[in-house]
Amino acid sequence: MKFVGIKRCHTGKFITRYDVKYETEDGNIKNYEMISRNPDIDSFEKLHGKVADAVVIIATDESSERILINREFRLAPGEWVYNFPAGLIDPGEEPEQSAVRELMEETGLELYSIEDYIGTSYSAVGFSNETNVCVVGRARGEFKPSTSVVEEIEAGWYTKEEVKKLLKTEKFAARTQAYCYLWSRS
Repeated sequence: MKFVGIKRCHTGKFITRYDVKYETEDGNIKNYEMISRNPDIDSFEKLHGKVADAVVIIATDESSERILINREFRLAPGEWVYNFPAGLIDPGEEPEQSAVRELMEETGLELYSIEDYIGTSYSAVGFSNETNVCVVGRARGEFKPSTSVVEEIEAGWYTKEEVKKLLKTEKFAARTQAYCYLWSRS
């Protein structure tokens, strides 16, 4: 594919919609619709996220016997979905600061130990260039309601056996589903 150009179509509060044009190997023009957190993309180079937009928190309890998963009402599909706690990285924040803040805001839990980072990946590569970084650690404390009025979240600790059952019956965000599948079988 050869990049031909990009056009901003609509800028909202959190995302911007673009038409990206490519020339295919057979010489046809392909117009690809995408969304981005970046409202100022005007070149091929700016399509590539240099810094993560969001953080995803993969946390176990103090014994590492249970994994933290949110059951959250997601507005786009209009239904409850199992997902890891996650959120946008605020300007000036490092991913670990964002992870601590987001976990507290969404669950009331303290991320007291960060054990690893999983490098930058795309959140929804089929239609967006949004990137995230995963922070892996341990959390503790008592669950509290989300501090956001637009987030309906039921956070919970799940054993491997409980996760195996959920994976067969419930809807998950793709990255959470894949990670939980492997974690539940380790």
